[in-house]
Amino acid sequence: MASTSPHAAAVRACKIKLMKYESIGDIYTAHDKIRENFLTVAHDISADEAGTLPDGEKWSIQQIIEHLAIVESNMLRICMKLTDAAREAGKPASGTFAISPEFGSKMASIADIKVDAPERVYPTGDVTVSESIDRLETSTRSLMALREALEKFEGTDQTFPHPFFGELTAAEWLVVRGAHEHRHTRQIARLLERVRN
Repeated sequence: MASTSPHAAAVRACKIKLMKYESIGDIYTAHDKIRENFLTVAHDISADEAGTLPDGEKWSIQQIIEHLAIVESNMLRICMKLTDAAREAGKPASGTFAISPEFGSKMASIADIKVDAPERVYPTGDVTVSESIDRLETSTRSLMALREALEKFEGTDQTFPHPFFGELTAAEWLVVRGAHEHRHTRQIARLLERVRN
């Protein structure tokens, strides 16, 4: 029997087609939905639930949310650097966005496999869920401030390497950001169901 908890409903609602972006605006719209679902899943997790490490798991919910905050902060720095470089180049953007076939293929291949995060983005376990969510919200506000420049300047010549996907533009980093949060939101919801049963 399917779960009817708000967390399960939020995860079902988060069936966003991550690969159908045609503009920077599409990426930001999808991210709003992804974040809304993340907050629905995370909003009423108790400290005990957040700190519980279910059998066979590497990280607790608290650690996963801390990891999300660390990764988003790192992605913000990368996107700022790439956006600044695009602004300096001054080439007007076309107003469209397309994912390269290679990037799309790699995004599809990672969807259902377990990926080990680099040690630099491992959680400490010392940060509360609310502190991590505050950090996520701060990073998101800064990423929102980049939208105008991303839409105005062509950024396909400015890239920064991702450990799995290779060289990515700022817009592609934003796609990865959304996919990463979506993936971990589903993981958190599954762990929460285990912790509560």
